[in-house]
Amino acid sequence: MRAELGVAAAAGESVVARRTTVPAPVAHVAVVVPVRDEELLLARCLASVRAARRALVERGGCTVDVVVVLDACRDASADVVARFGSVRVLETAAGDVGAARAAGVRSALAVRPVAAERTWLTCTDADSAVETDWLLEHVRLADAGADVVVGTVHPDPADLTASQWDTWRATHEPGRPNGHVHGANLGVRASSYLAAGGFAPAPEHEDVDLVARLRATGARVVASDAVDVLTSGRAVGRTPGGYAGHLRATLLRD
Repeated sequence: MRAELGVAAAAGESVVARRTTVPAPVAHVAVVVPVRDEELLLARCLASVRAARRALVERGGCTVDVVVVLDACRDASADVVARFGSVRVLETAAGDVGAARAAGVRSALAVRPVAAERTWLTCTDADSAVETDWLLEHVRLADAGADVVVGTVHPDPADLTASQWDTWRATHEPGRPNGHVHGANLGVRASSYLAAGGFAPAPEHEDVDLVARLRATGARVVASDAVDVLTSGRAVGRTPGGYAGHLRATLLRD
């Protein structure tokens, strides 16, 4: 599906941009993936990112860097990453998703080949899988004037009962993104990210906090389901709440 540029009314955002000029086209994309004990799902994630990266590179006009942050991992996640030679790997001991995302972005920006205004930062999660056109759509929205793309996610139907999946689908209308912020599908122009202060250390909701500060700086925030991402439908995640907590509250109460 291809949602129009704009923000759903449910998100309380105006579709009128604060930006008055369209920036230069994106020339470099950095993908940051924080990992905390995700050996079972990580290969799916990295394979999907690899396909999205290939699609953007083949289109031409952009370079792509993928940074995987192994944060206090105690499982075999490092062994999984080692099978994907085209990614850069950081290891941290913070046990904090906000700090892990921030470390990944710092690493990406330290080697960026172009100006921050032309660099697009994307985030997804190790328990998620992106579509092949994920990066293409992020860049399309950025080149159309977005400073921030708040993308939608959907739970893996394989993790839900048929009834739970039907309930989820009934509350999510295609073409009407709800504006919820998900670290599994978030993009931001590097210059806007730096102006807002970047990700702050936090065990969860670091993505919501960043987007709130981006809005406060006047960044143009666009909500779109054109870049929908599959994520785990598990009831217990790697943070106290997060998407797993949301699913527990709305679908998995029984």
